[in-house]
Amino acid sequence: MYCAAPSGLVAAGTAVTLCPVTWSAPDPLRLHVRTQAIEDPGSLLALLPPKDSYVWLRHGDGLVGWGEVVRPSRPALPRRPSGGPISVAHVEVTAELDNPPAGAGLMAYGSFLFDPANSAGRSSLIVPQTVVGRRDGQTWVTEIGPVSVDGVEPRRPAPAEPPRNVSFADGGLSGPEWEAAVAEAVRRIGDGELEKVVLARDLLAFAENDIDLRWVAARLAENYAQCWTYLVDGLVGATPEMLVKREAGLATSRVLAGTIRRSGDDDHDLNLAAALARSSKDLEEHEYAVRSVARALAPFCSGMNVPDAPYVLQLPNVLHLATDITAVADKGVASLALAAALHPTAAVCGTPTDDARSLIAELEHSGPRTIRRPGGLDRRQR
Repeated sequence: MYCAAPSGLVAAGTAVTLCPVTWSAPDPLRLHVRTQAIEDPGSLLALLPPKDSYVWLRHGDGLVGWGEVVRPSRPALPRRPSGGPISVAHVEVTAELDNPPAGAGLMAYGSFLFDPANSAGRSSLIVPQTVVGRRDGQTWVTEIGPVSVDGVEPRRPAPAEPPRNVSFADGGLSGPEWEAAVAEAVRRIGDGELEKVVLARDLLAFAENDIDLRWVAARLAENYAQCWTYLVDGLVGATPEMLVKREAGLATSRVLAGTIRRSGDDDHDLNLAAALARSSKDLEEHEYAVRSVARALAPFCSGMNVPDAPYVLQLPNVLHLATDITAVADKGVASLALAAALHPTAAVCGTPTDDARSLIAELEHSGPRTIRRPGGLDRRQR
């Protein structure tokens, strides 16, 4: 998630411009935002309605939302350091939190295409009507709309039902076609055309009933609590990687590259972790990704800290080589601009970037990469 924390709330009546956008409405958008503390409701996922729901959670804390107030027609990652894809003419904020954490107030959920030029999909950026958040021991609800809204306690809808009789089928590539694509990528690397490429394959899931993405998000949050579980406009998943977070003036990126599957035996997994940390192949792959992130952040940051060696991140099913890069973000650089500068990293694309991206488009036949990267930003990330 592209996330950054607030330095303070905007006073009521303050005019705020987040970025230029074309609206269908004839007048500039005006929003009223009301945030108030509430009693801890327990599971945040249990508050979500079946439709128009949004999730960003880790270890049970984070942000869930629903409804839709604003959705730009064609959002895209900005090309300017201070740019972004939403604009509002006037925001009136009422906040009843003594020390509001990041996410308390006006915010948006978004997901952006890996390669818009080679995808039939679309990016999304949505300002929800209601957001319930929990962080640092505080729980709150934010109501957003064109008119002032009195604070209301969130209601619990009917719980999500699991899918029945799930089956799977090939997506854009069959099994033999996927094997051929991987073999061709290996040949191109061997011929020196590029150093690394990251390929993906999609599968299709079918069920007797409609698949409720709230159920999917709940299972992911339960089984992968260390990861960030997300649900944005039909895109659902869980990731241990953070492309960029901007909070309190710091930009942080968690780089993952170099992976091995866990065995299910703790003692054997310790040996696997030690082997992963010594693997020349995985360390080289990881170094590609770390260098690409550090190089992309450098024009927008100062005081960068890049650890000399990665650590092993343990997840329920795999072990990753991980590096947490931190830097002081330049004043006025928006979090989505940092995301635009970073994307795509070597960890999700390859090296050199342009060569890897072209090969992905060629070998994947524009199938899997309609998948989007999740994101979100709060109103004070600038």
